[in-house]
Amino acid sequence: MPKPKQQYDFNKLAKRLRRNTAEAIVDFNMIEEGDRVMVCLSGGKDSYTMLDMLLSLQKRAPVNFSLRAVNLDQKQPNFPEHILPEYLQALGVEYDVIERDTYSVVKRVIPEGKTTCGLCSRLRRGTLYGYAEEHGFNRIALGHHRDDIIETLFLNMFHGGSLQSMPPKLLSNDGKNVVIRPLSYCKEKDIEKYAQQKEFPIIPCDLCGTQPNMQRQNVKQMLREWDKTNPGRVESIFTSLTNVKPSQLADRNLFDFVGLEVSRDEASGQSSSDNLRGKQLSDDQRHSVVNHSDERVLNWMPSAITSSSDSLV
Repeated sequence: MPKPKQQYDFNKLAKRLRRNTAEAIVDFNMIEEGDRVMVCLSGGKDSYTMLDMLLSLQKRAPVNFSLRAVNLDQKQPNFPEHILPEYLQALGVEYDVIERDTYSVVKRVIPEGKTTCGLCSRLRRGTLYGYAEEHGFNRIALGHHRDDIIETLFLNMFHGGSLQSMPPKLLSNDGKNVVIRPLSYCKEKDIEKYAQQKEFPIIPCDLCGTQPNMQRQNVKQMLREWDKTNPGRVESIFTSLTNVKPSQLADRNLFDFVGLEVSRDEASGQSSSDNLRGKQLSDDQRHSVVNHSDERVLNWMPSAITSSSDSLV
């Protein structure tokens, strides 16, 4: 039996993760009435936590939706095939296992010592997209969290020359699948603590987890150092992704810099920036959006948010 203080801290952690997940779902309208959600379960801490959060919120949600866990068995050597089926059966969660030997493809195509994540991800994504379309799922849930999103931002800046990341909600390039990331507002360190407390049967990734000096690991280390020396910096970076001002950047495809002209009031002759204000939400509109979002989050998890007690998970 956990000690009262340990149980109290865990309940607070679980509540925070549920709240963050519910906020992301509401803010980006990830799940609606009647949705069939394919929950991609890899066997890592993130996907286990995502499934746990969705199962918890499903009980309280103001909309009806179904969940089905799907694992892609990529035929990695010594992959413990029994772990996920046994875990999901114990939970009573419906699931499917897709068997595709992408491991052999990756090992054949990528030279020894080179990062395999790019090709592995593309093969995995193509398989999952096709499976979702074939079986009628209209939402594909992935376990990426806030730190993944920030890391991807810097990876694209440093190595791709583009200002982009992982959006919480995405329409695939072919327009056939909607990808959602319910953990977009969740911190990795919270997920790590939660997974440890829940004792999820973690399955390591032999393709990417054992490769040293990956660029993502370098960025992750950079962010950890920033978090230690400059508390709040990482949170501010993520907030910046939700507060983009195209007129203050330099992408001519997002803002009409070429057609930008000073607008003068014919009567007074004074300059006006009304043409710019018209493209942005007013303060009242922003306030209305925030309040509306808060109310919808409460609808998703009333017992977890309105209660003053932390005694229940």
